[in-house]
Amino acid sequence: MERRAATGPGSREAIAGLERKGAVGGGMDQGEGDLSFPEGFLFGAATAAFQIEGASEADGKGPSIWDAFTRRAGSVRTGENGDIACDHYHRYREDVSLMAELGLDAYRGSIAWPRIYPEGRGRVNPAGLDFYSRLTDALLAAGIEPFFTLFHWDLPQRLQRELGGFRSRETAALFADYVETVVRALGDRVRRWITINEPWEFAFFGHVLGEQAPGVRNPLAYLPVIHNLLLAHGLALERIRALRPKSEVGVALSYTPIFPATESARDAWSAAVGNAFMNHISLKPLLKGRYPELIARRLRLFFPRMERGDLELISRPLDFVGINYYSRERASYRWYVPFLRSWITGRDSAEGVERTAMGWEVWPEGFGHILSVLRKDYGNPPVYITENGAAFVDSLVGDRVHDPRRVSFLARYLAALRRSMEEGSDVRGYFLWSLMDNFEWSYGTEKRFGIVYVDYPSQRRIIKDSGLWYRDLIRRSRGGRAHAGG
Repeated sequence: MERRAATGPGSREAIAGLERKGAVGGGMDQGEGDLSFPEGFLFGAATAAFQIEGASEADGKGPSIWDAFTRRAGSVRTGENGDIACDHYHRYREDVSLMAELGLDAYRGSIAWPRIYPEGRGRVNPAGLDFYSRLTDALLAAGIEPFFTLFHWDLPQRLQRELGGFRSRETAALFADYVETVVRALGDRVRRWITINEPWEFAFFGHVLGEQAPGVRNPLAYLPVIHNLLLAHGLALERIRALRPKSEVGVALSYTPIFPATESARDAWSAAVGNAFMNHISLKPLLKGRYPELIARRLRLFFPRMERGDLELISRPLDFVGINYYSRERASYRWYVPFLRSWITGRDSAEGVERTAMGWEVWPEGFGHILSVLRKDYGNPPVYITENGAAFVDSLVGDRVHDPRRVSFLARYLAALRRSMEEGSDVRGYFLWSLMDNFEWSYGTEKRFGIVYVDYPSQRRIIKDSGLWYRDLIRRSRGGRAHAGG
Protein backbone atom coordinates (compact mmCIF):
# COMPACT_ATOMS: atom_id res chain seq x y z
CA MET A 1 0.00 0.00 0.00
CA GLU A 2 1.28 3.44 -0.83
CA ARG A 3 2.50 5.46 2.10
CA ARG A 4 1.26 9.03 1.79
CA ALA A 5 0.08 11.93 3.90
CA ALA A 6 -3.59 12.84 3.80
CA THR A 7 -4.56 15.57 1.36
CA GLY A 8 -7.77 16.66 -0.19
CA PRO A 9 -10.48 19.32 -0.21
CA GLY A 10 -11.50 20.40 3.24
CA SER A 11 -8.53 18.92 5.07
CA ARG A 12 -6.47 22.13 5.19
CA GLU A 13 -9.55 24.18 6.06
CA ALA A 14 -10.53 21.77 8.84
CA ILE A 15 -7.02 21.80 10.31
CA ALA A 16 -6.83 25.58 10.12
CA GLY A 17 -10.16 25.82 11.91
CA LEU A 18 -8.96 23.53 14.67
CA GLU A 19 -5.79 25.62 15.02
CA ARG A 20 -7.86 28.82 15.30
CA LYS A 21 -9.96 27.17 18.03
CA GLY A 22 -6.86 26.00 19.88
CA ALA A 23 -7.55 22.31 19.40
CA VAL A 24 -4.13 21.58 17.96
CA GLY A 25 -1.40 21.52 20.56
CA GLY A 26 -3.49 20.90 23.63
CA GLY A 27 -6.13 23.65 23.81
CA MET A 28 -9.82 23.33 23.03
CA ASP A 29 -12.55 25.84 22.40
CA GLN A 30 -15.13 25.51 25.17
CA GLY A 31 -18.03 26.32 22.87
CA GLU A 32 -17.67 23.36 20.52
CA GLY A 33 -20.81 21.58 21.74
CA ASP A 34 -20.81 18.68 19.30
CA LEU A 35 -17.81 17.18 21.13
CA SER A 36 -19.43 17.15 24.56
CA PHE A 37 -20.26 13.62 25.66
CA PRO A 38 -22.66 12.57 28.42
CA GLU A 39 -21.76 11.66 31.96
CA GLY A 40 -20.66 8.03 32.23
CA PHE A 41 -19.36 7.86 28.64
CA LEU A 42 -15.99 6.09 28.74
CA PHE A 43 -12.99 7.52 26.93
CA GLY A 44 -10.18 5.05 26.40
CA ALA A 45 -7.38 3.89 24.17
CA ALA A 46 -6.61 0.45 22.80
CA THR A 47 -3.62 -1.79 22.11
CA ALA A 48 -2.97 -5.48 21.44
CA ALA A 49 -0.51 -7.70 23.31
CA PHE A 50 1.65 -8.79 20.37
CA GLN A 51 1.87 -5.25 19.05
CA ILE A 52 3.29 -3.71 22.22
CA GLU A 53 4.54 -6.27 24.76
CA GLY A 54 7.76 -7.59 23.27
CA ALA A 55 9.43 -10.04 25.68
CA SER A 56 8.50 -12.80 23.26
CA GLU A 57 10.32 -15.51 25.21
CA ALA A 58 10.37 -13.97 28.69
CA ASP A 59 9.24 -15.77 31.82
CA GLY A 60 8.04 -18.93 30.14
CA LYS A 61 5.97 -17.46 27.31
CA GLY A 62 5.48 -19.80 24.36
CA PRO A 63 5.63 -18.82 20.68
CA SER A 64 2.55 -17.47 18.96
CA ILE A 65 1.61 -17.70 15.31
CA TRP A 66 2.78 -14.09 14.98
CA ASP A 67 6.17 -14.95 16.42
CA ALA A 68 6.46 -17.67 13.80
CA PHE A 69 5.04 -15.54 10.96
CA THR A 70 7.36 -12.57 11.53
CA ARG A 71 10.36 -14.85 11.29
CA ARG A 72 9.49 -15.88 7.74
CA ALA A 73 11.45 -13.91 5.16
CA GLY A 74 9.30 -11.30 3.45
CA SER A 75 6.35 -11.54 5.86
CA VAL A 76 6.93 -8.09 7.38
CA ARG A 77 7.68 -5.16 5.11
CA THR A 78 10.39 -3.80 7.39
CA GLY A 79 11.96 -7.19 8.14
CA GLU A 80 11.20 -6.76 11.85
CA ASN A 81 9.66 -9.08 14.40
CA GLY A 82 7.80 -8.49 17.66
CA ASP A 83 10.58 -9.53 20.03
CA ILE A 84 10.82 -6.00 21.48
CA ALA A 85 7.98 -3.94 19.94
CA CYS A 86 7.25 -1.28 22.61
CA ASP A 87 8.72 -3.38 25.44
CA HIS A 88 5.44 -2.88 27.33
CA TYR A 89 6.06 -6.10 29.27
CA HIS A 90 8.88 -4.36 31.13
CA ARG A 91 7.55 -0.78 30.87
CA TYR A 92 3.88 -1.27 31.71
CA ARG A 93 4.04 1.00 34.77
CA GLU A 94 5.38 3.85 32.63
CA ASP A 95 2.61 3.20 30.10
CA VAL A 96 -0.10 3.20 32.77
CA SER A 97 1.30 6.53 33.99
CA LEU A 98 0.91 7.87 30.45
CA MET A 99 -2.71 6.67 30.39
CA ALA A 100 -3.33 8.49 33.67
CA GLU A 101 -1.68 11.64 32.30
CA LEU A 102 -4.04 11.47 29.32
CA GLY A 103 -6.98 11.10 31.71
CA LEU A 104 -8.25 7.82 30.25
CA ASP A 105 -11.32 6.28 31.88
CA ALA A 106 -10.57 2.85 30.43
CA TYR A 107 -7.90 0.84 28.64
CA ARG A 108 -8.53 -1.89 26.11
CA GLY A 109 -5.55 -4.22 26.14
CA SER A 110 -5.34 -7.91 25.33
CA ILE A 111 -4.14 -11.08 27.00
CA ALA A 112 -1.54 -13.16 25.14
CA TRP A 113 -2.80 -16.76 25.15
CA PRO A 114 0.75 -18.25 24.84
CA ARG A 115 1.86 -16.20 27.84
CA ILE A 116 -0.75 -18.11 29.91
CA TYR A 117 -0.57 -21.51 28.16
CA PRO A 118 2.82 -21.70 26.40
CA GLU A 119 1.67 -24.76 24.41
CA GLY A 120 -1.96 -23.66 24.10
CA ARG A 121 -3.17 -26.18 26.65
CA GLY A 122 -1.96 -28.29 29.53
CA ARG A 123 0.59 -26.46 31.65
CA VAL A 124 -0.34 -23.00 32.96
CA ASN A 125 2.43 -20.40 33.18
CA PRO A 126 2.04 -18.60 36.55
CA ALA A 127 4.42 -15.81 35.49
CA GLY A 128 2.09 -14.89 32.62
CA LEU A 129 -0.93 -14.64 34.91
CA ASP A 130 1.14 -12.62 37.37
CA PHE A 131 2.05 -10.07 34.68
CA TYR A 132 -1.58 -9.40 33.81
CA SER A 133 -2.50 -9.32 37.50
CA ARG A 134 0.13 -6.62 38.11
CA LEU A 135 -1.06 -4.71 35.04
CA THR A 136 -4.66 -4.89 36.27
CA ASP A 137 -3.71 -3.61 39.71
CA ALA A 138 -1.70 -0.74 38.21
CA LEU A 139 -4.63 0.29 36.01
CA LEU A 140 -7.11 0.21 38.86
CA ALA A 141 -4.77 2.14 41.14
CA ALA A 142 -4.66 4.85 38.44
CA GLY A 143 -8.48 4.93 38.20
CA ILE A 144 -8.47 3.27 34.77
CA GLU A 145 -10.87 0.42 34.03
CA PRO A 146 -9.39 -2.58 32.17
CA PHE A 147 -11.27 -3.98 29.18
CA PHE A 148 -9.27 -7.07 28.27
CA THR A 149 -9.56 -8.78 24.89
CA LEU A 150 -8.98 -12.51 25.27
CA PHE A 151 -8.03 -13.26 21.65
CA HIS A 152 -6.35 -10.56 19.58
CA TRP A 153 -4.83 -12.94 17.05
CA ASP A 154 -1.82 -14.34 18.98
CA LEU A 155 -2.78 -18.01 18.87
CA PRO A 156 -0.22 -20.41 20.41
CA GLN A 157 1.90 -21.75 17.55
CA ARG A 158 1.67 -25.32 18.80
CA LEU A 159 -2.11 -25.34 18.29
CA GLN A 160 -1.62 -24.08 14.77
CA ARG A 161 0.92 -26.78 14.04
CA GLU A 162 -0.93 -29.68 15.66
CA LEU A 163 -4.59 -28.79 15.05
CA GLY A 164 -4.57 -26.29 12.21
CA GLY A 165 -5.51 -23.54 14.65
CA PHE A 166 -9.06 -22.28 14.33
CA ARG A 167 -9.75 -24.55 11.40
CA SER A 168 -10.43 -27.07 14.17
CA ARG A 169 -13.37 -27.05 16.58
CA GLU A 170 -11.00 -28.37 19.22
CA THR A 171 -9.21 -25.01 19.28
CA ALA A 172 -12.50 -23.31 20.18
CA ALA A 173 -12.87 -25.64 23.16
CA LEU A 174 -9.28 -25.03 24.24
CA PHE A 175 -9.88 -21.29 24.00
CA ALA A 176 -12.72 -21.65 26.50
CA ASP A 177 -10.37 -23.46 28.89
CA TYR A 178 -7.82 -20.65 28.58
CA VAL A 179 -10.53 -18.03 29.15
CA GLU A 180 -11.66 -19.81 32.30
CA THR A 181 -8.09 -19.76 33.65
CA VAL A 182 -7.76 -16.02 32.98
CA VAL A 183 -11.15 -15.12 34.44
CA ARG A 184 -10.49 -17.16 37.59
CA ALA A 185 -7.28 -15.17 38.07
CA LEU A 186 -8.48 -11.67 37.14
CA GLY A 187 -12.27 -11.75 37.31
CA ASP A 188 -12.36 -10.39 40.86
CA ARG A 189 -11.01 -7.10 39.44
CA VAL A 190 -11.83 -7.09 35.71
CA ARG A 191 -15.55 -6.75 35.03
CA ARG A 192 -15.66 -6.20 31.25
CA TRP A 193 -14.30 -8.69 28.74
CA ILE A 194 -14.00 -8.82 24.95
CA THR A 195 -13.81 -12.40 23.74
CA ILE A 196 -12.59 -12.20 20.12
CA ASN A 197 -11.16 -9.37 18.03
CA GLU A 198 -12.13 -9.09 14.35
CA PRO A 199 -12.92 -12.63 13.26
CA TRP A 200 -13.25 -11.55 9.60
CA GLU A 201 -9.73 -10.11 9.38
CA PHE A 202 -8.20 -13.10 11.13
CA ALA A 203 -10.00 -15.53 8.82
CA PHE A 204 -9.53 -13.66 5.54
CA PHE A 205 -6.09 -12.04 5.77
CA GLY A 206 -4.59 -14.90 7.75
CA HIS A 207 -6.16 -17.89 5.98
CA VAL A 208 -7.20 -16.80 2.48
CA LEU A 209 -4.68 -14.15 1.40
CA GLY A 210 -1.96 -15.33 3.77
CA GLU A 211 -0.82 -11.74 4.35
CA GLN A 212 -1.05 -12.09 8.11
CA ALA A 213 -0.43 -14.88 10.60
CA PRO A 214 -0.69 -17.80 10.33
CA GLY A 215 0.07 -17.10 6.66
CA VAL A 216 -2.26 -19.75 5.19
CA ARG A 217 -3.47 -19.38 1.59
CA ASN A 218 -6.51 -21.61 1.43
CA PRO A 219 -9.92 -20.11 0.54
CA LEU A 220 -11.59 -23.24 1.91
CA ALA A 221 -10.38 -22.27 5.40
CA TYR A 222 -12.34 -19.00 5.50
CA LEU A 223 -15.75 -20.21 6.68
CA PRO A 224 -14.48 -22.89 9.09
CA VAL A 225 -12.23 -20.33 10.78
CA ILE A 226 -15.06 -17.77 11.02
CA HIS A 227 -17.44 -20.34 12.46
CA ASN A 228 -14.96 -21.74 14.98
CA LEU A 229 -14.00 -18.24 16.15
CA LEU A 230 -17.67 -17.44 16.75
CA LEU A 231 -18.09 -20.78 18.47
CA ALA A 232 -15.08 -19.94 20.65
CA HIS A 233 -16.80 -16.69 21.57
CA GLY A 234 -19.96 -18.53 22.59
CA LEU A 235 -18.07 -21.08 24.66
CA ALA A 236 -16.02 -18.34 26.35
CA LEU A 237 -19.11 -16.29 27.12
CA GLU A 238 -20.67 -19.36 28.74
CA ARG A 239 -17.61 -19.86 30.98
CA ILE A 240 -17.42 -16.19 31.99
CA ARG A 241 -21.13 -16.09 32.84
CA ALA A 242 -20.73 -19.21 35.02
CA LEU A 243 -17.68 -17.84 36.86
CA ARG A 244 -18.61 -14.17 37.10
CA PRO A 245 -22.33 -13.60 36.47
CA LYS A 246 -22.01 -9.84 36.96
CA SER A 247 -19.31 -9.46 34.32
CA GLU A 248 -20.10 -7.73 31.04
CA VAL A 249 -19.06 -9.63 27.93
CA GLY A 250 -18.82 -8.44 24.35
CA VAL A 251 -16.99 -9.02 21.09
CA ALA A 252 -15.00 -6.62 18.86
CA LEU A 253 -16.04 -6.67 15.19
CA SER A 254 -14.64 -4.71 12.30
CA TYR A 255 -17.26 -2.89 10.24
CA THR A 256 -16.19 -1.52 6.87
CA PRO A 257 -19.23 -0.22 4.97
CA ILE A 258 -19.24 -1.34 1.35
CA PHE A 259 -20.86 0.93 -1.24
CA PRO A 260 -21.45 0.39 -4.98
CA ALA A 261 -18.67 1.71 -7.20
CA THR A 262 -21.28 3.00 -9.67
CA GLU A 263 -25.05 3.41 -9.77
CA SER A 264 -25.53 0.20 -11.73
CA ALA A 265 -27.78 -2.55 -10.39
CA ARG A 266 -24.93 -5.06 -10.67
CA ASP A 267 -22.64 -2.94 -8.50
CA ALA A 268 -25.44 -2.46 -5.97
CA TRP A 269 -25.80 -6.24 -5.79
CA SER A 270 -22.02 -6.60 -5.45
CA ALA A 271 -22.01 -4.16 -2.53
CA ALA A 272 -24.74 -6.19 -0.81
CA VAL A 273 -22.64 -9.34 -1.25
CA GLY A 274 -19.58 -7.47 0.05
CA ASN A 275 -21.39 -6.30 3.17
CA ALA A 276 -22.64 -9.80 3.84
CA PHE A 277 -19.17 -11.30 3.27
CA MET A 278 -17.24 -8.80 5.41
CA ASN A 279 -19.62 -7.31 7.98
CA HIS A 280 -22.75 -9.35 8.50
CA ILE A 281 -20.86 -12.66 8.41
CA SER A 282 -20.14 -12.01 12.11
CA LEU A 283 -22.93 -9.66 13.16
CA LYS A 284 -25.81 -11.77 11.95
CA PRO A 285 -24.94 -15.07 13.65
CA LEU A 286 -24.01 -13.24 16.85
CA LEU A 287 -27.12 -11.06 17.05
CA LYS A 288 -29.68 -13.03 15.03
CA GLY A 289 -28.51 -16.62 15.21
CA ARG A 290 -28.05 -17.18 11.49
CA TYR A 291 -25.55 -16.50 8.72
CA PRO A 292 -26.33 -13.94 5.98
CA GLU A 293 -28.55 -15.51 3.35
CA LEU A 294 -26.43 -14.21 0.46
CA ILE A 295 -23.36 -15.99 1.84
CA ALA A 296 -25.13 -19.10 3.08
CA ARG A 297 -26.63 -19.58 -0.38
CA ARG A 298 -23.58 -18.80 -2.51
CA LEU A 299 -20.99 -20.55 -0.32
CA ARG A 300 -23.11 -23.34 1.11
CA LEU A 301 -20.70 -26.04 -0.12
CA PHE A 302 -17.87 -24.51 1.92
CA PHE A 303 -19.54 -24.20 5.29
CA PRO A 304 -18.02 -26.38 7.98
CA ARG A 305 -19.87 -29.13 9.74
CA MET A 306 -22.13 -27.47 12.28
CA GLU A 307 -23.34 -29.34 15.31
CA ARG A 308 -26.75 -29.03 16.84
CA GLY A 309 -26.91 -25.96 19.05
CA ASP A 310 -23.92 -24.13 17.52
CA LEU A 311 -25.89 -21.07 16.41
CA GLU A 312 -27.84 -20.94 19.66
CA LEU A 313 -24.53 -20.88 21.54
CA ILE A 314 -23.02 -18.27 19.24
CA SER A 315 -26.06 -15.98 19.57
CA ARG A 316 -26.43 -15.97 23.34
CA PRO A 317 -27.15 -12.41 24.53
CA LEU A 318 -24.19 -10.06 24.65
CA ASP A 319 -23.78 -7.15 27.04
CA PHE A 320 -22.29 -4.99 24.28
CA VAL A 321 -20.99 -5.05 20.73
CA GLY A 322 -17.57 -3.59 20.02
CA ILE A 323 -17.20 -1.84 16.67
CA ASN A 324 -13.82 -1.21 15.03
CA TYR A 325 -14.30 1.42 12.32
CA TYR A 326 -11.75 3.17 10.13
CA SER A 327 -12.99 3.68 6.56
CA ARG A 328 -15.31 2.52 3.78
CA GLU A 329 -14.74 0.56 0.57
CA ARG A 330 -16.49 0.13 -2.78
CA ALA A 331 -17.66 -2.90 -4.71
CA SER A 332 -18.07 -3.55 -8.39
CA TYR A 333 -19.38 -6.57 -10.27
CA ARG A 334 -16.70 -8.90 -11.65
CA TRP A 335 -17.89 -12.06 -13.34
CA TYR A 336 -14.51 -13.75 -12.91
CA VAL A 337 -14.37 -13.54 -9.07
CA PRO A 338 -15.26 -17.06 -7.95
CA PHE A 339 -18.66 -17.49 -6.27
CA LEU A 340 -19.02 -13.89 -5.02
CA ARG A 341 -18.72 -12.05 -8.38
CA SER A 342 -17.81 -8.98 -6.33
CA TRP A 343 -14.56 -6.99 -6.32
CA ILE A 344 -14.03 -4.86 -3.20
CA THR A 345 -11.42 -2.16 -2.80
CA GLY A 346 -10.77 0.91 -0.71
CA ARG A 347 -8.02 2.14 -2.99
CA ASP A 348 -9.73 3.75 -5.93
CA SER A 349 -7.94 6.51 -7.81
CA ALA A 350 -10.54 9.24 -7.25
CA GLU A 351 -9.05 12.71 -7.08
CA GLY A 352 -9.49 14.88 -4.01
CA VAL A 353 -10.09 12.02 -1.57
CA GLU A 354 -8.40 12.52 1.78
CA ARG A 355 -6.49 9.42 2.84
CA THR A 356 -4.39 8.23 5.77
CA ALA A 357 -0.89 6.79 5.51
CA MET A 358 -2.53 3.37 5.12
CA GLY A 359 -4.23 4.60 1.95
CA TRP A 360 -7.65 4.50 3.64
CA GLU A 361 -10.27 7.11 2.85
CA VAL A 362 -11.12 9.50 5.67
CA TRP A 363 -14.90 9.18 5.98
CA PRO A 364 -16.33 10.20 9.39
CA GLU A 365 -19.88 9.71 8.12
CA GLY A 366 -19.31 5.99 8.41
CA PHE A 367 -20.21 6.13 12.08
CA GLY A 368 -23.68 7.39 11.17
CA HIS A 369 -24.11 4.65 8.58
CA ILE A 370 -22.94 1.78 10.80
CA LEU A 371 -24.88 2.85 13.86
CA SER A 372 -28.02 3.36 11.80
CA VAL A 373 -27.73 -0.25 10.58
CA LEU A 374 -27.31 -1.43 14.17
CA ARG A 375 -30.38 0.54 15.23
CA LYS A 376 -32.63 -0.52 12.39
CA ASP A 377 -31.51 -4.08 11.70
CA TYR A 378 -30.11 -5.32 15.00
CA GLY A 379 -32.23 -3.77 17.72
CA ASN A 380 -29.85 -0.97 18.76
CA PRO A 381 -27.51 -3.00 21.01
CA PRO A 382 -25.20 -1.26 23.49
CA VAL A 383 -22.02 -0.33 21.60
CA TYR A 384 -18.46 0.53 22.45
CA ILE A 385 -16.28 1.86 19.67
CA THR A 386 -13.39 -0.49 20.37
CA GLU A 387 -11.07 0.89 17.66
CA ASN A 388 -10.93 4.09 15.64
CA GLY A 389 -7.92 6.11 14.61
CA ALA A 390 -5.48 6.90 11.83
CA ALA A 391 -1.90 6.37 10.76
CA PHE A 392 -0.06 9.41 9.48
CA VAL A 393 3.61 10.20 8.89
CA ASP A 394 4.82 11.60 12.21
CA SER A 395 8.15 13.21 13.03
CA LEU A 396 9.74 13.97 16.37
CA VAL A 397 11.01 17.56 16.36
CA GLY A 398 12.74 18.39 19.59
CA ASP A 399 10.37 17.10 22.24
CA ARG A 400 7.16 17.52 20.23
CA VAL A 401 5.21 15.65 17.58
CA HIS A 402 2.86 17.92 15.69
CA ASP A 403 0.15 15.83 14.03
CA PRO A 404 -2.67 18.20 13.01
CA ARG A 405 -4.11 15.74 10.50
CA ARG A 406 -4.71 13.19 13.26
CA VAL A 407 -6.34 15.89 15.43
CA SER A 408 -8.60 16.80 12.52
CA PHE A 409 -9.42 13.13 11.91
CA LEU A 410 -10.35 12.50 15.54
CA ALA A 411 -12.41 15.67 15.87
CA ARG A 412 -14.48 14.86 12.80
CA TYR A 413 -15.00 11.19 13.63
CA LEU A 414 -15.96 11.93 17.22
CA ALA A 415 -18.37 14.65 16.09
CA ALA A 416 -20.01 12.12 13.75
CA LEU A 417 -20.20 9.62 16.61
CA ARG A 418 -21.85 12.22 18.84
CA ARG A 419 -24.48 12.93 16.16
CA SER A 420 -25.33 9.23 16.02
CA MET A 421 -25.82 9.21 19.77
CA GLU A 422 -28.20 12.15 19.44
CA GLU A 423 -30.13 10.11 16.86
CA GLY A 424 -30.62 7.34 19.42
CA SER A 425 -27.63 5.01 19.14
CA ASP A 426 -26.67 3.43 22.46
CA VAL A 427 -22.93 4.19 22.40
CA ARG A 428 -21.27 3.88 25.79
CA GLY A 429 -17.62 4.52 25.13
CA TYR A 430 -14.83 5.15 22.64
CA PHE A 431 -11.40 3.50 22.47
CA LEU A 432 -8.93 5.33 20.28
CA TRP A 433 -6.53 3.20 18.24
CA SER A 434 -3.92 3.41 19.40
CA LEU A 435 -2.52 4.47 22.74
CA MET A 436 1.00 4.37 21.29
CA ASP A 437 2.81 3.68 18.06
CA ASN A 438 3.37 -0.05 17.87
CA PHE A 439 4.17 -3.09 15.76
CA GLU A 440 1.54 -2.72 13.04
CA TRP A 441 1.35 -6.39 12.03
CA SER A 442 2.84 -7.00 8.57
CA TYR A 443 3.85 -3.31 8.34
CA GLY A 444 6.18 -3.57 11.33
CA THR A 445 6.89 -0.21 12.94
CA GLU A 446 6.51 1.64 9.63
CA LYS A 447 2.94 2.83 10.32
CA ARG A 448 2.23 5.01 13.33
CA PHE A 449 -1.31 5.05 14.74
CA GLY A 450 -0.49 6.23 18.27
CA ILE A 451 -1.32 9.40 20.14
CA VAL A 452 1.92 8.67 21.97
CA TYR A 453 5.07 8.62 19.84
CA VAL A 454 7.50 5.76 20.44
CA ASP A 455 11.14 6.32 19.61
CA TYR A 456 11.95 2.66 19.09
CA PRO A 457 15.75 2.74 19.52
CA SER A 458 15.46 4.40 22.96
CA GLN A 459 11.88 3.28 23.79
CA ARG A 460 11.18 6.86 24.81
CA ARG A 461 7.49 7.84 24.81
CA ILE A 462 6.33 11.36 23.81
CA ILE A 463 2.70 12.44 23.87
CA LYS A 464 1.79 13.84 20.45
CA ASP A 465 -0.35 16.94 19.92
CA SER A 466 -3.24 14.57 19.23
CA GLY A 467 -2.75 13.05 22.68
CA LEU A 468 -2.85 16.50 24.28
CA TRP A 469 -6.01 17.26 22.30
CA TYR A 470 -7.62 13.99 23.42
CA ARG A 471 -6.63 14.70 27.03
CA ASP A 472 -8.36 18.08 26.85
CA LEU A 473 -11.46 16.60 25.23
CA ILE A 474 -11.73 14.10 28.08
CA ARG A 475 -11.30 16.81 30.70
CA ARG A 476 -13.89 19.00 29.07
CA SER A 477 -16.41 16.20 28.65
CA ARG A 478 -15.92 15.06 32.22
CA GLY A 479 -16.46 18.61 33.47
CA GLY A 480 -14.24 18.12 36.47
CA ARG A 481 -15.82 14.83 37.54
CA ALA A 482 -13.72 11.88 38.64
CA HIS A 483 -12.91 9.07 36.18
CA ALA A 484 -16.03 7.27 34.99
CA GLY A 485 -14.13 4.01 35.38
CA GLY A 486 -12.71 4.77 38.81
